[in-house]
Amino acid sequence: MPPKKKTKKTTKKIPEKCENDLEAKYRRSILDIAVLQDHIALQCESVVKIQSDRVDLRRHMTNMEQKLQLERQDHRDFNSDLRLQYKTMQTELSSKVKRLEKEVSQLKEELVLCQDELKREKREREQVEQRKDAIISDLHHKLNNMETDYEKILHETLDSLTPQLSVAGQGWKGESAELHQDHKELLFEFGLSALNI
Repeated sequence: MPPKKKTKKTTKKIPEKCENDLEAKYRRSILDIAVLQDHIALQCESVVKIQSDRVDLRRHMTNMEQKLQLERQDHRDFNSDLRLQYKTMQTELSSKVKRLEKEVSQLKEELVLCQDELKREKREREQVEQRKDAIISDLHHKLNNMETDYEKILHETLDSLTPQLSVAGQGWKGESAELHQDHKELLFEFGLSALNI
């Protein structure tokens, strides 16, 4: 039974001790509550800041998405414009190439026609020159024949005139001598000498 006594003594001390323990626990609980309240307050501030940051990030993300959307639209517009310009340039270039090919074809045809005409004109010119040369040669031949004929006629005419001229010359000599004599006498009658005149 002695242990029972001990228990009684401890039970008397225990309520005092229990009260102290309760007070300490209460103080600790108050401190824990204060710490937890501070921790909760910090967590609340952190949550509020995170929510504010989240709102800012969402706003920033929305702005970035709008900018990206605008850039994509600009990019699509730019690509569309470039495609249109490319197609237009390709069409223009294709039509220009076709036009130039057609022009080259026409010029080749004209060149062939001009070359044919040049050959024809060269042949005609050569034929004309050959005809001219033939005519000139024929005319030279005729001229030489005419010269020969005229020389013969002239020689024959002169040969036939020579006896007539000698006969006429002898007749004129006689007449001139008589005329001379008549004129001398007339001059002498007038008192003039024929040698002085």
